[in-house]
Amino acid sequence: MVTLAELRAQFPILQRSIHGHPLVYLDNASTTQKPQVVIDALTDFLTGRNANIHRGVYLLSEEASDAYEQARDRVARFLNAPRSQQVIFTRGTTESINLAAQAWARPRLQPGDRILLTEMEHHSNQVPWQLVTQEAGATLDYLRISDTGELLLEDAEAQLRTRPQLLALTAISNVLGTINPLPELIALAHQYDVPVLLDAAQAVGRLPLDVTALDCDFLAFSGHKLYGPTGIGVLYAKAERLDEMQPWQGGGGMIAKVGRAHSTWAEAPARFEAGTPPIAEAAGLQAALDWVETVGVPEIQAHERALTDLALGRLLEEPGVTVVGPLTPEKRSGLVSFTLDGIHPHDVAQILDESGVAVRAGHHCAQILHQRLGVSATVRMSFGAYNTPDEVNGAIDALDAVRKVFA
Repeated sequence: MVTLAELRAQFPILQRSIHGHPLVYLDNASTTQKPQVVIDALTDFLTGRNANIHRGVYLLSEEASDAYEQARDRVARFLNAPRSQQVIFTRGTTESINLAAQAWARPRLQPGDRILLTEMEHHSNQVPWQLVTQEAGATLDYLRISDTGELLLEDAEAQLRTRPQLLALTAISNVLGTINPLPELIALAHQYDVPVLLDAAQAVGRLPLDVTALDCDFLAFSGHKLYGPTGIGVLYAKAERLDEMQPWQGGGGMIAKVGRAHSTWAEAPARFEAGTPPIAEAAGLQAALDWVETVGVPEIQAHERALTDLALGRLLEEPGVTVVGPLTPEKRSGLVSFTLDGIHPHDVAQILDESGVAVRAGHHCAQILHQRLGVSATVRMSFGAYNTPDEVNGAIDALDAVRKVFA
C-alpha cells in the first residue's frame, strides 16, 4: 500500500514552487498532472520505437504498431469492452463526441427529430449536437436539474417516453460534481429504445466504468484527465453502432481501396482513425491506465471523496461562500465549485495563485448550467489522487487574503 507521500513523489511537477510557494494544484477536473511512469512511457517510445504504424514492414514500424494496438487492448480491458475493435482512438473527449455526432447521428437525423441532453453538460457534449441538429432540421431538448444540481428523474421519464434519437449526458458534472445515476438512466432510455452516449471525461479513473454492465451505446473520455498525456482520447461504441457509422474524416489508414471517384473503407476501428494517429500518446495512455489500476480506482474515489467532504465542511462555514451542487459527498465526485459574495471568481483565482494555489474560475465551458444556477461564473477546486488535506485547508484559508484585498 503506497503512502500519499510516496504517491506524490511520483509526480515531478509537484516539486515546483509558484510565486515562492509550494505548488498546490487543485485544477484536476481540467487536466491531471502526470506521474513519472507516464513521462517515461512517452520518452521511451519516442527514443526507442518511434515510427508510423500499419504501413511499414520494417521492425521499427512493427514495434510501433504493436505498441499502439496493445494500448487499444489495454483500454478495452479497462472499460471491460467486449472487443478491442470497439475502441477508437481520437484526440480527446471533444473529438470523440464530434465523431459520434457526425458519423452516427448526422446521417440518420431527420427534420423534427430530437436529441436529449441535460442542463449540466460541458460544451463538448452540447455544441456537436447543436451543429448536427441545425444541419438536419432537428431539435435539442434538455433534462432539467434541481436546485441542488441533480437530474430530475421524473423529467427524464417523461422526455424519454417521447423516444428521442439519442440521450447524451455526462457521467459527472464538471461544475457541480454531481454523479449521475447512470444504470437507472441507461436502463430507462433503453426501455424506450433510446441509445445513450456517456461523456465520461470527469468519471474515468475516478469511478469504476464497465461499459458491458452499464450497457451504454457510446462512451467518450480523454487521456489527460486520468494522469495520461494530452492529445489522445477514446470513443467506445457498441458493435452495432459502429456498423451504423460512416467515416467522418478521410485519408490514409482508413481505406480498403481507393479509386479515382470512389473508395471503400477499412473495418472499424481503422475506418475512424484517418491519418497518423496519436501513437506515442497511446503508449502514455497505457502507462496511465496501468498506474491508475495499481493505485486503485476505488482508492482514488475514496481519497477524493474524503477531500471533498473536508472542502464542503470548510466552505459551508466560510462567510460569503455559496457552494453549488449536492451538499453531501456521496452524491458528488472530487470537486467543489462556489462563489464568494461581491468578488468575481477570476479575482479569487488570481489572488489564490499568489499563494501558489491553482484553481479554475469562469463558466467552465458550461454556460447553460451557470445560467440555470443564476451566476455568471464560479470558482472550482478539483482534487486528484496526490492532493492532501493540508492543501485543501490551505487553499480555503487563503480566501482570507482574497477578502482583505476587497475589504
